[in-house]
Amino acid sequence: MIDTSKSAVAKAAPRASGNAPRLALQRYRFLLLALLVVCILPLTLRSGSLATEVLVFALAALGCNLLLGHTGLLSFGQGIFFGLGSYSAGLVLTKAALPVPVALLAAIALGAAAAALVGWFSIRQRGTYFVMLTLAFGQLFYFLAYTTPDVTGGDNGLLDIPRPALGLFGKELIALTSPWQYYGFVAVLFLVVFWLMMRVSHSVFGRTLLAIRDNEARAAAVGYDVKRFKLMAFVVSGAVTGLAGALHALMTGIAPLSNIDYHTSEMILVMTVIGGTGNLFASVLGAAFYVLFADWLSTLWPRWLLLLGIVLMAVSLYMQRGLWGLGERLWQALRRAPGDNAQTAQTDRAARATDAGDDTAKERV
Repeated sequence: MIDTSKSAVAKAAPRASGNAPRLALQRYRFLLLALLVVCILPLTLRSGSLATEVLVFALAALGCNLLLGHTGLLSFGQGIFFGLGSYSAGLVLTKAALPVPVALLAAIALGAAAAALVGWFSIRQRGTYFVMLTLAFGQLFYFLAYTTPDVTGGDNGLLDIPRPALGLFGKELIALTSPWQYYGFVAVLFLVVFWLMMRVSHSVFGRTLLAIRDNEARAAAVGYDVKRFKLMAFVVSGAVTGLAGALHALMTGIAPLSNIDYHTSEMILVMTVIGGTGNLFASVLGAAFYVLFADWLSTLWPRWLLLLGIVLMAVSLYMQRGLWGLGERLWQALRRAPGDNAQTAQTDRAARATDAGDDTAKERV
C-alpha cells in the first residue's frame, strides 16, 4: 500500500510541474493583458498625452467597476473623487511645492476620505434613491469648488501645475518632462494598481462584494455586515479614482472645474459600461475605446457626442456585457467551431460505415 501511494505521488509530481506554467498563465492572464495594452499604446499612437489619457481613465474606470460591477452600486459620485484628486495634487505642487509622490498620496487620501463621507450617507438607501444621493453629492461638491476660487480657482480651475522630476535627497532620478517620459511613469503606476485591484477582487472581500451584488438579503442573513462592505468598496474606489484625477492634473498642467462636474462621473460610468461590468480588464477596454473613439470622432464632426450616444444605445441593447462580453462570445465561437467540424466529420464516417455494413449484409442475404 505504501509503495503504491509513493509511486502515485511520483507519477503525479511531473504532471503537476507540467501544469504549473499553465496555471500561472491562467492566474495572471488579466495582468498580462494589461501589460500588453501598456506596450501596444506607444507602438500605435503618436501622442504620448493621448496614450497617458487612456491609462488615467482606465484607472478611474477600475474604481467605478469595483462599485458597479462587483458591488452593484450605480454611483454618480465618481467625478467628486476624480476632481478632488486633481485639486489636491495641484495644491500640493503649486502651494506647498512638495514632491510628486506626496501629491499622489494626498490625492489618494482625499479621494478615500471623500468616498467615505459620500458612501456613509448613500449606502443607507437603495436603487433610485441611492443614485439620487450620489448625484446630489456631486452637485454639492461642484458648487463648493465653484464658490471657493481662493482654493480651487473657481471657474478657471488651478493653472500652471508643475510636473517636477522624481528625485531622492535632492538628486533628480527620473525626468517627467516629455509626454512619453510621463507615460512610462503612469504605466508603472497603472500596472501596480491593476495588480492590487485584481488581488482585491479575488480576495474574500471581493467575493463578499459579489455575494452582496447577487443577493444582498442572503448575504446579510449569512452574517455579513453589508453596509460596512459597501463603505469599504466606496473607500477603495475613491482612492483609485483620486489617484487618476491627480495623474490627469499632472498630465494637463491644470485642474479644471469640469473634473468635478457630474459629466465626469457620467463619462467614467459610460467607459465602465462599454467595457463591461464585473471584469476589471474590461474597464481598460472601455476606457481605451472611449478615449480613442472620442478623439477620432472629434476630428470628423464637432457634434461627436451624438454618435457616441448612438454607440452607447447599441451597447445597452445588444451588448449588455460590453466589449469584454463580445470578445468572450467570439472566442467561444472560434473554439467551438473546430470541435463541431470534427464531431460532424466523425458522425459522417459512422453513418458511412453503417451504410457499408448494411450493403454487405444485403449482399450476403
